Amino acid sequence: DFADTQLRCLFIAAWLLPLWQGLAASRDDALAAIAGKAAKETRYHLAHAADWVVRLGDGSEESTRRMRAALARAWPYVAEFFDDDEVDASAVDTGLGPRSSTLQAPWLQAVRPVFDDAQLALPAPSAFRSHGKRGVHSEHMGPLLAEMQSLQRAFPGGVW
Repeated sequence: DFADTQLRCLFIAAWLLPLWQGLAASRDDALAAIAGKAAKETRYHLAHAADWVVRLGDGSEESTRRMRAALARAWPYVAEFFDDDEVDASAVDTGLGPRSSTLQAPWLQAVRPVFDDAQLALPAPSAFRSHGKRGVHSEHMGPLLAEMQSLQRAFPGGVW
C-alpha cells in the first residue's frame, strides 16, 4: 500500500537524518565524509515522504483511512529505533557515532509537524519490541534471507 510505503519512508528518513548528522562528527574520517553526503540526500527523502504523508493523511476519505491504517501497522515498531544497546555504547566510547536514544528528540521534531499538517494524531509510545535490532527475527526472515543470498550462493566469489 502506498500509504505504508510513504509512512515508512518518513519514519526511516526522520531517523536517518540525525543518525547521519551524528556520524558526520565521527572520529573516523571516511565515515564522517560518507555521513555528511548521506545527510544531504536524506533531507530530500524526508521532504518527499513528508509531502506524501500530508497529501494522503489530509486527502480524501480513502487516503486518510489508508494512512491511519498504515500508522497503526507501523507505529508499534517505532520505539525500537531508539533503544540503546552495546553497539551504541561502543560507538559512543570510541567516538564513532551517537546513541540511538539521542535520535528520538530530533526524530519527533521532524515527524510532529508532518503529522499536524496531515491531520494525524501522534500515537502514544508503544511498549512493543520485536528485538530485530538484537538479531531476533520471526519465521518470515528465513525466506527473505534465502532470496537475498541466492545470487551470491549461485555465483560464489562473484564480483559485480
